[in-house]
Amino acid sequence: MICQSPLKKNGTTSKGTQRWRCTTCNASTTLRRPDTATRNQLVGFTSWLLGKNDQGHHSTTSARTFRRHTAWCWTISPHLRPTGQVFTELQIDGIYIRPGWCALIAVGDGKVVGWQWCDTEKSAAWINLLSQFPQPDIVLTDGGSGIFKALTTLWPTVRIQRCLVHVQRTVRRYVTMRPKTPAGKSLRALSLQLTRITTREEAATWAGLLANWHTQYKDLINERTYAKDFTGPRPHSISSTRTWWYTHMRLRSAYHALNSPWTQGHLFAFLDPHLDAHTISSTTNLIEGGVNAAIRTTLRQHRGMTIDHRRRAVEWVCWDKADPHTRPSLTQLAREQPQPQEPGTPQKPKPINDDGPVEYDKNFSWEDGNGLQQGWAGRHQ
Repeated sequence: MICQSPLKKNGTTSKGTQRWRCTTCNASTTLRRPDTATRNQLVGFTSWLLGKNDQGHHSTTSARTFRRHTAWCWTISPHLRPTGQVFTELQIDGIYIRPGWCALIAVGDGKVVGWQWCDTEKSAAWINLLSQFPQPDIVLTDGGSGIFKALTTLWPTVRIQRCLVHVQRTVRRYVTMRPKTPAGKSLRALSLQLTRITTREEAATWAGLLANWHTQYKDLINERTYAKDFTGPRPHSISSTRTWWYTHMRLRSAYHALNSPWTQGHLFAFLDPHLDAHTISSTTNLIEGGVNAAIRTTLRQHRGMTIDHRRRAVEWVCWDKADPHTRPSLTQLAREQPQPQEPGTPQKPKPINDDGPVEYDKNFSWEDGNGLQQGWAGRHQ
């Protein structure tokens, strides 16, 4: 108010806004809180983006007005505060939202602790993400590309646990769910036993069964087919210059999918006696079921978004799945961004570069008397 006197409540407006009256000059006004307005807009935006309802459920106005008021929210980049906490178990995984855009996600203690954008799961991107954290006791991964090189470079002594469910899926991809041969059936049965192993004795028994399988079917997976004796069409993975290839390539690949992580010590690292086997996971289900599933659901419910909005939606899901003590609140995120201009606020006119009058010009001018003049424009008192 002009007189700077105390104000008192004076009812509400037709929209329900509190009205205030000056006790000295009796002028009436309403108080505006831009920070509260932006916070409420951001709350409505995140509720809509992370929920399953349409835009009309998150605003008292129309969906078009909701989009106009919250358009600035897409510019906010959610992030987490680095805490320096040492995690016993760190689960990492990557999810592709389209070719060329992959989100690398890290989960510690069941909460998202960081993410990194990249084009593919390469070692440089993994190093950029993992360098934000101290070395954990064990890292759980699905064995994606680049991760082992990154871990060897960054944390040479860290224990690595392969996700047992992903190992099972790899074997299933090679031998199918219903193998026809006895070798495929027994190998498929061995892979299904992985997620049932809970002690070191059971792991040793399983390793003995895998060794017995190799002893029994070693000659079978080492059989070769020579091009000079082969009359049928070549397998699609065999080039025209190859003179021989393994006859049972898929069965051989399924065996190595089990034997390689076992010989590397990545299959039953969660049973290490120096670790608490009751708290260490053997799968990456905390990411697959807790974060990746939420990302896919959000993108499916809001399908049709541009790639920039899809990336922002993934970041908001990761922010929502993080520990509330390590993430900025919505109020803090709103304060970090430039305040949006209220609808209907007049723009400041741009300065006109007046170089003087022109003799001949095609531009329109009211001074020439052209056009339909209305109101008091151009009239003299």
